[in-house]
Amino acid sequence: MKRLRGWDAVLLYSETPNVHMHTLKLAVIELDDLGGRKFGVEEFRKVIHGRLYKLDPFRYQLIEVPGKIHHPMWRENCEVDLDYHVRPYQLDAPGGRRQLDEAIGKIASTPLDRSRPLWEMYFIEGLANGRIAVLGKIHHALADGVASANLLARGMDIGDGGQADRDSYATDPAPTKGELLRSAFADHVRLVGKLPSTVRYTAQGVRRVRKSSRKLSPELTRPFTPPPTFMNHKVDPIRKFATATLSLADIKATGKHLGVTINDMVLAISAGALRRLLLRYDGHADDPLLASVPVSFDFSPDRISGNYFTGVLVALPTDCEDPLDRVRNARQAALEAKESHNLLGPELVSKWSAYFPPAPAEAMFRWLSNKDGQNKVLNLPISNVPGPREYGRVGGALVTEIYSVGPLTAGSGLNITVWSYVDQLNISVLSDGRTLEDPHELSDAMIDAFVEIRRAAGLSEELTVVEKAMAQ
Repeated sequence: MKRLRGWDAVLLYSETPNVHMHTLKLAVIELDDLGGRKFGVEEFRKVIHGRLYKLDPFRYQLIEVPGKIHHPMWRENCEVDLDYHVRPYQLDAPGGRRQLDEAIGKIASTPLDRSRPLWEMYFIEGLANGRIAVLGKIHHALADGVASANLLARGMDIGDGGQADRDSYATDPAPTKGELLRSAFADHVRLVGKLPSTVRYTAQGVRRVRKSSRKLSPELTRPFTPPPTFMNHKVDPIRKFATATLSLADIKATGKHLGVTINDMVLAISAGALRRLLLRYDGHADDPLLASVPVSFDFSPDRISGNYFTGVLVALPTDCEDPLDRVRNARQAALEAKESHNLLGPELVSKWSAYFPPAPAEAMFRWLSNKDGQNKVLNLPISNVPGPREYGRVGGALVTEIYSVGPLTAGSGLNITVWSYVDQLNISVLSDGRTLEDPHELSDAMIDAFVEIRRAAGLSEELTVVEKAMAQ
């Protein structure tokens, strides 16, 4: 047994009937090189069963503490019913990107069952060109982006070496009520003992901010007043999903030419695409949007569970008409956001989240999820996660593409997540049913925004075709 860290627990408490807190990981798999060997859902279940011993979060079962007097616990090794967790799904014809994206949206529209380990996998058949797809639906309380990437690598055959698969693993007995209460009391005592160091960490951050010559800069204060937009309202439980693929080499070359990072490029591309939608739906794009950009403070390649990140608030330059101005302003906004974030302390929110009381936290998030008005905190989350740099295999079948997207948050009907894989920069867009009729409006606009940047920079508007891109 182990207790959920404070930030993991907050991600659990923030889930409501209309704000689901699972993340999605989509892998497109090529079957041509299996030599005629069958690879269906039963074979896939055998692969997962053989790797459960090293996919620790897949064996975690959520255990609530009686009376909710403390954060829940994970029973670390429970029985896993793979007939329940690994499910077949048949795609509609003709099995292109649109049909797959529509299926992902439907699957994403229902929450996970908390009485079972908090994950599901869908073995999706019917893709064009004889391919299949596997969708992992995993609760955010289990893993952040870095941990998910590491977990995904363990689930695939990447590189040489590693342990062989095995058929069995040990299970742990369920805890008694007395054990849960005693553990909760002991952990409360531990947290009280850590309170002085948490207060000291906070005070040091406040002192750094007060001493900073930039503390009164408008660029540092402006992001805390996000403008009202078409995307900010009470979200509904429906989810819609869209994907697009760019060449990672094109992104790197453009960024190098302009003197910016891949993350700066992602923010600038997102700003250009969102500006187009703001003009279409709101009729204006006069102010920067406020994006919450996750920043990890634990990049260990061995970590496969838990959340060690915080959201950095970045002023997204959707008010800039010129694409090169958007790139420059996106870079500057990201640098300023990171500066203020580091001054205050990257682990500040994570440290204080350990003290969130479960029942009041859940009540607060239920109240927030039912508000139908301007989001006072942010406009939308935008993530950029580096995925595996080598092609992986599952049961000997080649994984040609990987897409990922995080959840929607209360009051925000859009999420943009970019996940790189080998030579691809794969874009995922998640929308609720109210914000966009077709989320491909945004994914297509991101491709157009990148072309616009290259045109303005004097680079070729012809984009590299990623050979293994999903069939349209």
